[in-house]
Amino acid sequence: MAGPMTTRRAERETAGPPRPTPPAARRPRLSRRGLLLLLVAVAVVVAGCLAVLYLSPWLRVRQVRVTGVRALGAGQVRAAAAVPEGTALASVDTDAVAGRVRSGLPGVAAVEVVRSWPHTLTLNVTERTPAAVLEKDGKYVELDADGVRFATESTAPSGVPRVELATGSGTRDGSAGRDASSSNGYFGPDRLLRAAVQVATDLPAPVRKRTRVIQVRSFDAVSLQLDGGRTVVWGSAERGAQKSVALRALLKAAGGARHFDVSVPSAPAASGS
Repeated sequence: MAGPMTTRRAERETAGPPRPTPPAARRPRLSRRGLLLLLVAVAVVVAGCLAVLYLSPWLRVRQVRVTGVRALGAGQVRAAAAVPEGTALASVDTDAVAGRVRSGLPGVAAVEVVRSWPHTLTLNVTERTPAAVLEKDGKYVELDADGVRFATESTAPSGVPRVELATGSGTRDGSAGRDASSSNGYFGPDRLLRAAVQVATDLPAPVRKRTRVIQVRSFDAVSLQLDGGRTVVWGSAERGAQKSVALRALLKAAGGARHFDVSVPSAPAASGS
């Protein structure tokens, strides 16, 4: 009867001798000379690419294209950008170009400068649009939705309400002095002007076009004069979206009324006929 030792010996004899472990695959190593040649080749390629970008006559500015302008002229934008023809397109500092356009043309709200290979620089301009105007010395100063004064025209733009600061000093333009500031506490003329512009931007577009004057007596006493001699008590510039909804509903439900009050938007009122 075979014992355990006999059985293990028989298994080893059947399995045969142990298989040798194959040596690890050898990885090719780059010699110092080969590495140096590789680095030189990379440097030559990089230098060649840079030479093509900055020295090639085919990759120089030949055209400055302007998009998005309406009130401004494309020539004005090009002049403000001040990019000499023949400049290497790769060397144009796009941030500096955008900064020159914005600082040189107050009517530009934003500009994107894009390289259009092989030889065109594109200026995508976003112009400021008037949300309100301020009459001063017989001229009309245009203000955008942020209250920025960006243009002065001899005639008022159509469909844009005029701001009237009827503060304690009695002035109706944006030059109210100490009397206006003191009568409104911390709400001086600049802040009152921003409040008027905020009201203008909150108005629904159809109502804004029919608004002739936004009158500001104090921060919480803003009123509107619509076409046809109708008036609206707006109150403060706060809760503008709710007041706009209430005013539209009143104009629709009581179109024949002459006076509207949305200073408390949850309880609007209309009167007169």
